[in-house]
Amino acid sequence: MAVSGLDDEFFMREALSLARGAECLGEVPVGAVVVRGGEIVGRGFNSPIGAADPSAHAEILALRDAAGRLGNYRLPGCELFVTLEPCVMCAGAILHARISRVVYGARDPKTGAHGSVVDLFLVERLNHHTEIVGGVLADECARLLSGFFAARRTRKEGA
Repeated sequence: MAVSGLDDEFFMREALSLARGAECLGEVPVGAVVVRGGEIVGRGFNSPIGAADPSAHAEILALRDAAGRLGNYRLPGCELFVTLEPCVMCAGAILHARISRVVYGARDPKTGAHGSVVDLFLVERLNHHTEIVGGVLADECARLLSGFFAARRTRKEGA
């Protein structure tokens, strides 16, 4: 069940709020929420540095949170809202969880798995397919990321 465009923006703003939390902790600012029936059932933000865990991407943590709350590793009928185009690892987890729809903000030209580098979601041989919507609040999502990396470069130059 797809939500409306206005709902897409509402839930993307929730993901952006989580991304800002990641930024405050020195993590790359990416946030994600899992939604079922118009209700947030999972939240996550990037934390691979703090968790010393390369799999601690926002999407993975939001999926784990939702699976724990719902008591099932499969999340059919759920939607994932994330501020950045998922990478291959996250795309694989999304497909395994049977997420029905993914909505993302900014494209990721370095690791994006929805066409920026590869398109894992279009592989016909896979046994699950997910609807993908990109570009929701893309400028705001991209500004958050570019501002984070610009500040990081400035700190390195000043050191």
